[in-house]
Amino acid sequence: MIRSLWTGTTGMHGQQLNIDVIANNLANVSTTGFKKSKTDFQDLLYQTMKVPGAQTSADTESPTGIQIGLGVKPAAVSKVFTQGDLILTENVLDVAIEGEGFLQIETPNGNTTYTRSGALKRDGDGRITNSDGYPLIPEITIPDGSREDTLTISETGIVSVVIGDDEAATELGNIELAIFTNNAGLKAIGKNLFQETESSGVAATGNPGDDGYGQLLQTYLEGSNVNIVEELANMITTQRAYEINSKTIQTSDEMMQTTNQLI
Repeated sequence: MIRSLWTGTTGMHGQQLNIDVIANNLANVSTTGFKKSKTDFQDLLYQTMKVPGAQTSADTESPTGIQIGLGVKPAAVSKVFTQGDLILTENVLDVAIEGEGFLQIETPNGNTTYTRSGALKRDGDGRITNSDGYPLIPEITIPDGSREDTLTISETGIVSVVIGDDEAATELGNIELAIFTNNAGLKAIGKNLFQETESSGVAATGNPGDDGYGQLLQTYLEGSNVNIVEELANMITTQRAYEINSKTIQTSDEMMQTTNQLI
């Protein structure tokens, strides 16, 4: 009976973590470039009371054994990097990545981070930055006197603008994308940013539209890839699993109470 109490407890802990992950997905349903998470579980060790294949006589073996599981544990919470919906914003500094790749952002400590959020801005020095003012890598600066309504970002990442009374557009630079061997190995650090890890592999940079790299869509943003209906269904399943595990603990307690009354 004690075994079932602890087994039910592991189930409740696991489902509590699962509902935390679902809550975070739903909280970020409107976050630009957000990638949903999913929880993976593993069963725990088994107490073997009878080994499968044990000798039952000189000529026979047991076809099965007796192995009693000791519960469940969370094995991983991983990001799912499927494409989010593309949303038209008509803002010339907004870009969506259609396909593989991440924009590169330099944080104040000098580290390179990566994002799928293309809600770009222009700071006081004319640099193209993210919403927190962290500059894009490679750095692109829009000169004073530029006619912002003429700013264009091509599918291949070329940024150009008409300056002053010029008739022709001036090319300002090229937005590069980074790709990884294993996107799920990236470390989420908040603010729509990811960090490279040993599990993700080293970033390989290239121009949008190159082989293996996505294209850029100006005046669009990539929305969250959270599916509300799917998350609500997962929430109901998780809630019922939590209730069932709590019922296991309650039933074990009632059985122990019955045993005590017999004594």
